Amino acid sequence: MTLLEKVKANLILEHSEDDALLQNYITAATAYAEGYQHISSGWYVENAMSPTTELAVIMLSSHFYESRDGSTAGFFADNVQAGQQVWNTVNSLLRFDRRWNV
Repeated sequence: MTLLEKVKANLILEHSEDDALLQNYITAATAYAEGYQHISSGWYVENAMSPTTELAVIMLSSHFYESRDGSTAGFFADNVQAGQQVWNTVNSLLRFDRRWNV
């Protein structure tokens, strides 16, 4: 299963009309992961993601998609802290694979 397919499954999204948009969000989330983990840009083009990093990228891509209009949408729509909760969770997941010896 591709990363795009995993993000769509996470979003319970069955159409393909937003695939290009989702791919942009996946690219942005992956770039964020690389920066947060202190690895070079494009690292995950050549190297596999750990399951933990992959989950963080899926979550962040999904958050970008659900919040694309500037609102807090999706599962946590009734929680004003939802955006911060997503970022805290993503950063916690990425911390597991962070490289401290840069």
